[in-house]
Amino acid sequence: MQTMLIGGTMKKISNVFYITIGLIILAVGYGVIDPEHFEQITNSGKAFVASSFGWYYMLLMTALLLLSIFMIFSPYGKIRLGKDSDRPQFSTITWIAMLFSAGMGIGLVFYGAAEPISHYAVPATEDPFTAAAFKESMRKTFLHYGLHIWALYGMVALALAYSQFRKGEPGLISATLKPIFGAKMKGPWGTVIDVLAVFATAFGVATSLGFGAVQINAGLNYLFGFSIGIQSQFIIVTVVTFLFIGSAWSGLNKGIRYLSNTNLILAVALLGFILILGPTLLILNMFTDSVGGYFTHLIEMSMGTAPLNGENRGWLDGWTIFYWAWWISWSPFVSMFIARVSKGRTIREFMAGVLLVPSFFGFIWFAAFGSTAVDIQNSGAVDLASLDIEIVVFEMFNELPLSFLISLFAILLVTSFFITSADSATYVLGMQSTYGSLTPPNSVKVIWGIIQSAIALILLSVGGLAALQNTIIIAALPFSFIVVLMIYSLFKSLNQELYKMK
Repeated sequence: MQTMLIGGTMKKISNVFYITIGLIILAVGYGVIDPEHFEQITNSGKAFVASSFGWYYMLLMTALLLLSIFMIFSPYGKIRLGKDSDRPQFSTITWIAMLFSAGMGIGLVFYGAAEPISHYAVPATEDPFTAAAFKESMRKTFLHYGLHIWALYGMVALALAYSQFRKGEPGLISATLKPIFGAKMKGPWGTVIDVLAVFATAFGVATSLGFGAVQINAGLNYLFGFSIGIQSQFIIVTVVTFLFIGSAWSGLNKGIRYLSNTNLILAVALLGFILILGPTLLILNMFTDSVGGYFTHLIEMSMGTAPLNGENRGWLDGWTIFYWAWWISWSPFVSMFIARVSKGRTIREFMAGVLLVPSFFGFIWFAAFGSTAVDIQNSGAVDLASLDIEIVVFEMFNELPLSFLISLFAILLVTSFFITSADSATYVLGMQSTYGSLTPPNSVKVIWGIIQSAIALILLSVGGLAALQNTIIIAALPFSFIVVLMIYSLFKSLNQELYKMK
C-alpha cells in the first residue's frame, strides 16, 4: 500500500490500482504485439460463453427485472439510502440526467438508427424487409435497451448505495459482500473482486471511447470533410481527454452535473428534431404499437433461448446474449456512479426512477430513430442497411430537412456523452483505487483518464477494439456470479433491518 499527499491530506492508493494497471498492460500489450491472434482467441472465448451460458444470462437478467419490480412495491421500499434524516443531494431532473448519461451515452446515437435497421434487414425470426420484421426490430431493440439493463444497473447500484450510505461501508464492490463473507472481504478475495470491477470498467469505457471517436470522426467527415483514420481519431480522443479530465477535476457538483444536464437538453432537442422533421405519424404509431408488442412478448423474449433452431440461436448469441454480457460488464462502472449520486433517496423512489424513466426515454428514442430509418430504407432513397454502423445515422439525417443542423447536434451530443462517460468513469475508478473514497484525489482521476484514452488509441491504431470488446464479454461471466452474491447479500441485510424495525 502507498499513499499520496493531496491538498494536505493523505489519500490511500490501494493495491487494486497497481494490480489492475499490470493486467491492462498485459492485455493491451498482447493486443498490440499480435492483434490477429488476440482477436481470434477472444472470439473463441466469447463464442463459448454465449453458447454455454446463454441460458444463464437469460435467467439472470429476467430474475433481476422481477426483483427490481418487487423492490418498488415491497416493504423494503420505505428504507432510505442513507440515514433517515438524509435527503437527495441532487434535484430529480439532475439525478435523471446523470442516470441517463452514465447508463446509455454514446450508444443512443451510435445505434439509434443502426440497430433497428439491422434487425429489419436481418431479423431474428421474420422474413427480412417486411412489416413483421419492422415490428420485431423495434421489439428487440426495446428489449436490448429497456427494462432489463436498468434492472441490472438498479439492483447492483442499490446493493452499493445501501452498503455505502446506510451501513457506512466504503464504496467498493467487495464491501457489499461483507454480510456473507465478513472480514474476508478485506483480504485477497476482496482485492480480486475489486480488481475485476476496475478492469471491466477501464476496458469497457475505453471501448466506448474508441467507438465514440470513430463516430465523431465519421460525422466530421460527413459535415466538413475531416479525413477518416487513426490520425483524426487521435486528435479527437486527445481533445476530448483534456475536456473530460478537466470536468472530472471539477468534481460531481460542477463538471459532471453540468454536462449531464447538457446531455439531456441536447438529446431532447435532437429527439424533437426527428419527431418533427421525420415521419411523425409513423413514429407515434410505431412507438405505441412497439411498446404494446414489447410488453406482450416480454416473457417470450426474456426467456427464449431458441434451443431447436440453429439460425435463430445464432442471432440470439450475436445480439441479445451479447448485450446481456456487455451490460453486465458495464454494471460495475454505471452502478457505482448511480449509487454515488443517489444518496438520500428511498429504495422505492430509487428503483422506480432507475427502472422506468430511462427505459421510457429509450423507447421514444429508438421508435423515432428506428421508424425514420426504416421509412427512408423503404423509400429507396438510400440503402441504410448496407452502410457501416457509424455513418447510418448521418446518412439518415441527410434525407431530412435541416440535415446539417441535425448532424451537428448529433456530433455535439456524442461528444458530450463521450466526455460524461469518461469523466464519470475516472471518478468511479478513482473511488475504487482509494479504498472507496467519496473524494478520490484529482491526480488519481487524471491518471485513469489518461489510461482509458491511451487504451482506446492504442487499440484503434492496431484494429484491436473488437478483441477488447470480446475480452470484456468474457470478463462479464465471473462478474455475473458476483452480482448474484451482491443481491443475496443485499436481501440478507434488508431482512435483518426490517426484523429490527418490527
